[in-house]
Amino acid sequence: MTGDSYRERRRELLEDDPEGMAGITADLLGEMGTEDRDDEEIEAEHRASRLAAAREYAPDAQLDEELQLRLTGPDTDGGALRFQWGDALLEPVEHAVSVAARTPVQLELTGISAGSTVVHARPVALTVSPELDALRAPATSAASTGMSTLTELLAALESESDVREWSRLFDAVETLSRALGKYDLDLGVTWYGADGGMRRARLTERGRRYVERLSETRDRDQSLTISGRITELRESGWVKVKTGTAKNAPAYDVRFEEPAELLRMRPGLGDNVHFRVRFRQRLDAVGIARSTEYTYLGPAAEQTSIPLEP
Repeated sequence: MTGDSYRERRRELLEDDPEGMAGITADLLGEMGTEDRDDEEIEAEHRASRLAAAREYAPDAQLDEELQLRLTGPDTDGGALRFQWGDALLEPVEHAVSVAARTPVQLELTGISAGSTVVHARPVALTVSPELDALRAPATSAASTGMSTLTELLAALESESDVREWSRLFDAVETLSRALGKYDLDLGVTWYGADGGMRRARLTERGRRYVERLSETRDRDQSLTISGRITELRESGWVKVKTGTAKNAPAYDVRFEEPAELLRMRPGLGDNVHFRVRFRQRLDAVGIARSTEYTYLGPAAEQTSIPLEP
């Protein structure tokens, strides 16, 4: 009996015995083991295997870096990227990665695929002179550093955890969150590193709602004295007071709630003044000052102004 005829006979017997086929399948799966893994995890494992094989011949070999953005929502089934989504989302993603990396990172689009809408991107390759090429590229790229931090923040937002550790990045992610909310989109982020590693996170409606709550502000008031010289003046009830003669001396914009009160004072440019003011900060839940203002409360005794950041 040839091999082909044996296989055909075996197939016929199994078709006549579905339970036997199920048993064979179960035995095979038992030997191989089963895992609940998604396509991204499988791809990460394949990349790690390719890198390990390449390093058998070149110990310093690296893989190409890739960023995948998976958009899911009511209108993403076709696997296409609408122009308005791209305009609203791609630049904020690049900006967030740059802020997280603490250095500008440029990304470029390499493709779009289905599975909702999956955007493929990579860092723009830097032009390196032959002299510097001998020094080799750094072990960790700026894009990889940025993606590591960004995915940590997104994971914290999705779990509604404390995000004050990433306060410097919060504004950039808030912009991204607003863009997603505008088009009712959820974002999945997957980063494939040059070392074969993978990082991923999501920003869904839950995370976006948390961002909104964290952005709500509260007022914090202090009574301060500002002493200095008037350098700008407006009839609408606004003066700029510079606290020193140096070019980089702090200057403060003081608002008069009643412009007539300022006119009665008859101030002039260059006049020395001593104002008692209310310093108000509007702080969000992350501790970021969303706005600051100085409001005139009345005259103050002559004294050196309290040093503040304008």
